Parts: sequence; C-alpha cells; structure tokens
Amino acid sequence: MTSQPTLSKAGSGHGGPHGSGEPGSGLQAGLKNRHLTMIAIGGVIGAGLFVGSSSGIRTTGPGILLSYALVGTLVVLVMRMLGEMSAANPTSGSFSAHADRALGRWAGFSIGWLYWFFWVVVLAVEATAGATILEGWIPAVPQWGWALIVMVVLTATNLVSVGSYGEFEFWFAGIKVVAIGAFIVVGGLAVFGVLPGVDSDKAGLSNLTGHGGFLPHGPGAILTGVLLVVFSFMGSEIATLAAGESEDPQRAVTKSTNSIIWRIAVFYLGSILVVICLLPWNDPSIKEKGSYVAALDSLGIAHAGQIMNFIVLTSVLSCLNSGLYTASRMAFSLGERGDAPKGFARTTSRGVPRTAIVVSVVFGFVAVFFNYKYPDSVFLFLVNSSGAVALFVWLVICFSQLRMRRIIQAEAPEKLVVKMWLYPYLTWATAGLIVFVLGYMLTDTEHDGRETVLLSLLVAAVVLVIAFVKEGLGKRRPRPVTDGGEQDRDPADTPR
Repeated sequence: MTSQPTLSKAGSGHGGPHGSGEPGSGLQAGLKNRHLTMIAIGGVIGAGLFVGSSSGIRTTGPGILLSYALVGTLVVLVMRMLGEMSAANPTSGSFSAHADRALGRWAGFSIGWLYWFFWVVVLAVEATAGATILEGWIPAVPQWGWALIVMVVLTATNLVSVGSYGEFEFWFAGIKVVAIGAFIVVGGLAVFGVLPGVDSDKAGLSNLTGHGGFLPHGPGAILTGVLLVVFSFMGSEIATLAAGESEDPQRAVTKSTNSIIWRIAVFYLGSILVVICLLPWNDPSIKEKGSYVAALDSLGIAHAGQIMNFIVLTSVLSCLNSGLYTASRMAFSLGERGDAPKGFARTTSRGVPRTAIVVSVVFGFVAVFFNYKYPDSVFLFLVNSSGAVALFVWLVICFSQLRMRRIIQAEAPEKLVVKMWLYPYLTWATAGLIVFVLGYMLTDTEHDGRETVLLSLLVAAVVLVIAFVKEGLGKRRPRPVTDGGEQDRDPADTPR
C-alpha cells in the first residue's frame, strides 16, 4: 500500500492537471458541468424510491415521512462532511482516499473494497430488475438475455470515455427528475382538487391523520421505517467521486453539497407526501401495485403501470450506469494507492480505467449468474452481506472528517471552502445516530435487519483482517520512492 504524504497529492488520479492524454496518464476531466449537475441531482433518486417505498408506507403509515426526514437529515450531514473533505481534495477515491489519509491505510483499504463489493452486487440486482421489465415487454428474449444485453451496453458506454458515461447519466437522471417533478405537480393539484378532469374521492390532506392517525402503529414504527428506507439513499456520494474527472472539481463538489438539502426535500419527502395524500396509507392497491403506480391509478391516468415501469427501468439503467462507473473508479483509486493490483490504475488514452471496469463488470456478471442459479442461497448471502455497507461508509466518513479538518487547517486552511456545521459536536452526534441505527437493526428479525448487519460485519471483518495483514507485510518491505525523491510516509508520520 502507499499513502499520500501531502494533502494535494492524495489520490488525485491525474497524470497532470487533467491528465496528459497518453496511455496510463490517469483519469481525465471529461465530465461537463451539466453532467455533474444532473449526476448530483439524479444520484439521490434510486430505483428503491419507486419500488421500495410501498413497504415503508404499509409498515409505518403516514409517519413514514418522519422516517424519510430522519434518514434524509443523516444523509445531508454525512454529505456535508464528505463535501468538506472532497472540496479541499477532490479525488476519484473520495471517502476511501480521505480515510486512507485520516485514519490509516487499513481504513482506506477496507472501506474502499467494501464499497466496491456493494456496487458489484448492486449491478446484479439492478440488471435483474431491468431484465424483468424488459422481458415483460418483449418476452421473446429470456430474462437472462436482457440482463446480458443491458450489462454489455452499459459496459461499452463506460469503456468509451468518461464523457459517454456522463452523457448517458445526464439523460437517465433527467428522465427521473422530470418524472418525479411531473408526479409532484399533478398529484399536488389532485390533492387540492384543482386538477382538470380528475375527481378523486380518496385524495386529500385528511389522509395524513384520518386512518388511524399519523402514527397508526405507534412511534416505534418510525425506526422500523428508517430500516426500510435507509438503503434507498445510497448513491448520494457518487457526485464527489465523479467530481475528480470534472473541469472544476472544487466548484462541482461545493455545488453538489450545498444543493442536497432541497434535492432530498423535493424528491423524497415531496413525492412521498403526495403519494400519502392521494391514497390512504392502508389502501390495498399500495401493496398490490406499488405506491407510485397505485397513486397514478387513483387519478385515472391510463397505462399508469407501464408509465411507472418505464420510469423504474430508467432508474435501473441509471443505477447500473453509475454503479459500474463508481465501482471502477473505486477500484482505480485502490490500484493507484497500492491497495489493488497495479493494472487497476492503468488508463487508456481517453483516461478510462479499462481493467478496473472489466474486472468490476465480470464480478457483476458472476453475481447475476448466482442470482439465476442460486437465488435463495449464494445470491441472498451476497445481498445481505453488502446491505449495511452504506452505514459503514457513512460512519467512516464521520471519523475521517474529525481528523481531516485538523489536517486541512494545518496544511491548507484556504481549501476549507465547505465546512461541516457545529464541528465537532454535530459530527459526533451523526456518528452516534448511525451506530444507533445499526444497533436497532440487530433487534429487527422481521425485515432481516439482524441478518444483514451480522453478515455485513462478517465480510467487513474479513476485509479488515486482510488489510492489517497486508499492512503488516508492507512494513517489512522498503517503502517505495515517490516522484519527489523522498520515501513515502505513513499517514501517522504526517504532521497534524
């Protein structure tokens, strides 16, 4: 493993300011501002919002709004911390590179590989979900065939250039944003009874309290709701990874960090509020059709199911596209820091980490195979063992920010263009809340919370052991010489 002796060198991922354009020169600044803007906006809208919200509504009732608000607040705080570190030092490794510097090489290695593992499993989940929809439209092609086609197409897209990834994501995310925006406007008009041609006898603000109260299952259901919705927020951090390949990384990170509050408020809280106001939370159609389809059906909108299938498919393709990008960039960063094979850090003349992309997609294909061959054993283990990684990532971000603030203040205080509020108290409070959520999951046997945490901890423990063994072996060898002529230093040797 190698570490970064100075703040400016930490995982830059560039051979020069934006890459020299020669093979192996590093990543290049191929993402435009409009790409970064839409990646940031679309990053918080996952397919889980469309297909997973119904279980949360049924379990919690209208109080699911508090569950979304609680998790949304948590994400805002974590992203503020990540934004502080990434604005000071944009890097393709994002929180993994920051953890490497702030906590030690073991931390960067562990959280980087866990995050990579999470996204290659997500590739299989989303490819299968997309294939299911496509097979319903064109049954002549089997489901596994659609999964293969989708994976191949998006792999090719990522292999061309980072700009092609950005362009695809721009349109995928754009469709999601427009769809949710239209849903909120149309649904809001229907709730207040001013939507032309629609007279829904079920819509109204009375749905918030009229069917057993705002918390029909009691206050404890709020925490159960948190467990059901927390993982739909994973992806908010993608903008900080992508910023390392933009023309103005610091501006991109700052803009993304400052806008996350309204993004979560509008897309999550706004759309869920509309769903609950259009239909009673205990309406059978929410369970049968899904929350958004049921809400559209209640307005008498023709082909509501197919419309929602198209939007969900777009979200799935967006998640696949970003998942492959994110996994490959994390693998690239790990290779660059010596925590993965050196080949992962090699790039093409277009600045594409081809090996990192191919290896990531191969593991994705393997996971897809397990999903079809052993869905209730091997694949279920993969899904559950990666399920709590989001919370692990957020916790590592908290602890990294506690130390990185001091490092930045000592070395380059002018780079603190984004600051965490009420440091360090709010950082500690956020870490405490994440630990509390993990602890509460251990008491949840109804929704597999305990199994998810225990299996995720098992995988994390294995990765940690590998990290410490690798670090121990590395200390026995002479440290590599950097391009500046001095031996690379351990983060613990860096002046704080």
